[in-house]
Amino acid sequence: MLHCRKIGARSLCLAAVMIAAVLLIPSCVRAAGPPLAVAKTASVEKAPDFILKDLNGRKFRLSDHRGKKPVLIIFSATWCSFCRDEIPHFKAIHAAYAKRGLEIVNIDIQESKEKVAKFTARYGLPYRVLLDEDAAVSGIYDIRGVPSMVLVDQSGNIVCRQCRNVEPLIETLLKK
Repeated sequence: MLHCRKIGARSLCLAAVMIAAVLLIPSCVRAAGPPLAVAKTASVEKAPDFILKDLNGRKFRLSDHRGKKPVLIIFSATWCSFCRDEIPHFKAIHAAYAKRGLEIVNIDIQESKEKVAKFTARYGLPYRVLLDEDAAVSGIYDIRGVPSMVLVDQSGNIVCRQCRNVEPLIETLLKK
């Protein structure tokens, strides 16, 4: 951990931290071009299939949507303040695209059904909430932090991970 002890050194320390943060961001995230340009040049990555139960005990299998509709997977946790901050954005995506064919699921990582159910009710989440109690699914998707989004197309391919502006990609998928 960096410690800046002198006031004059604070700005130098802050600059070093900012440069390190930029260098640690993957190049695909820093790319200046639109997300579609990155997705077109990248190799096709099949979304790993999984089965998880939702808060009502019903099973959700990703491959059941293959050939039918795109799926936006949101990985989150109730303790995550950034996840709570993003809820209005996720709700807006749901309101704009669910009726047009986008399936949205929230995968809560390593928390009890009771805790997640209270959180879901408190924030009025309109999309399906799945429980990844042993973090197996977040592990196969290599989730390093929350919230994380993964957009899967109708063919079961990952279109993007952590897209900053996912709406244009969703629009493109829904026009197919």
